[in-house]
Amino acid sequence: MKFSSSVTAAWLANFVGAKLVGHEAGLATGINEVNRVEPGDIVFVDHPKYYQKCLESVASIIIINSADVMIPDGKTLLVVDQPFEAYSNIITHFRPYEPITKPISDSAKIGEGTIIGVNAIIGNHVQIGKRCIIHPNATVLDYCVLGDDVIVQSGTVIGGDAFYYNTKKDRPFWYKRMISCGRVVLEDGVEIGAGCTIDRGVSNDTIVGAGTKIDNQVHIGHDNIIGKNCLIAAQVGIAGATTLEDGVILWGQVGINKTLTIGAHAVVHGQAGVVSSIEGNQAYWGTPAIPVMEKKREAVWVKRIPEIWKRLQS
Repeated sequence: MKFSSSVTAAWLANFVGAKLVGHEAGLATGINEVNRVEPGDIVFVDHPKYYQKCLESVASIIIINSADVMIPDGKTLLVVDQPFEAYSNIITHFRPYEPITKPISDSAKIGEGTIIGVNAIIGNHVQIGKRCIIHPNATVLDYCVLGDDVIVQSGTVIGGDAFYYNTKKDRPFWYKRMISCGRVVLEDGVEIGAGCTIDRGVSNDTIVGAGTKIDNQVHIGHDNIIGKNCLIAAQVGIAGATTLEDGVILWGQVGINKTLTIGAHAVVHGQAGVVSSIEGNQAYWGTPAIPVMEKKREAVWVKRIPEIWKRLQS
């Protein structure tokens, strides 16, 4: 999430009750989580296992619960007991919850020739381009951006909160949801089927590239980057922070693990499970997904196991 104007490290330290260490004149232009961080961003870290990753990132300001670390040149640390709470307070301050009080928010911007179906919900600060069709009972939630010639079919929710939690087992409720302040961006010519859910980024954007077509009952997790001209069939599920490069095809019921990359023009056959990054320009099948011909050879050998076992016993 980007701020409307930059914020000083001194103001942030005062706001969250932190001790300011390092570059005292630091400025923040936004807030992000470490996987999508950009220069000028604030990040938080509350476990020594991840200190170095955050300190070596391009983040300008780091909310942390220890000052006993090597501070890289130019970095600002905000030292607090509970970095997650400080992070949440900053997000709530700059993007407070705003209820939707009418079917089409007054703050939404809708382009010429766009049709909004009956009972569709268009949230606060949404931007929708020209010649789009939002079918009845579809929902486009706050701050989401739709390009031109986008179709969203009935029952689909664009911009639900990320399924992303801060976990601490020393509190009564172990899992605390990280407030989602990112967006969903559907580029020009995207089509989304019925009953789909596309989650907003935790603090950045979930992006569906131009010309991509998505079938019914597909789930796309937070912070995914879906390339241009991809084809995604029914009941596919894609976990968070995953990248599909241009021209990827996922057939029905494919499951994709988090934080991986599927190379350009890869084809993943139905019911496959992609558990790690795979290269482009190949077809894959199975769980874990491997090249199709390799999987077919494997299936032949599996089928022969009873015969081989019988021979060994004779």
